[in-house]
Amino acid sequence: MLRILLMAVAITLSQSALQPAAAQDAYERNGTYETMSEDQKVQKLLAYIRNLEGATFIRDNSEFSPEKAAGHLSSKWKKHASRVKTAEGFVTELASQSSSGTPYSIRFADGSTSTTRDVLLRQLRDLRVE
Repeated sequence: MLRILLMAVAITLSQSALQPAAAQDAYERNGTYETMSEDQKVQKLLAYIRNLEGATFIRDNSEFSPEKAAGHLSSKWKKHASRVKTAEGFVTELASQSSSGTPYSIRFADGSTSTTRDVLLRQLRDLRVE
């Protein structure tokens, strides 16, 4: 009987010892956004655009592949990174419209279209909860 009681106590203690580790893992996953640099956040947004299969990026009434769109936005980021300091600023100031003021948009593989600004702001929010 004593052996069973000792085993039960040992199991209970080992399970409670694992809970802080699981909580720490969850914290680190949720805390990732806070520890990423603004450039890392922008790079994640660019990767998202680059990997949009079947999508078309529309800039100044011309259509571009996701790869070309990511390249264009990357060059804008590099050119203006000294002035635009945050990933949100990248979206709102650089990745939302052309220099002529025409909004960028994305037509997805399913035919739906959304502004690049809305898509990237949503992706940025999603990064916070990953």
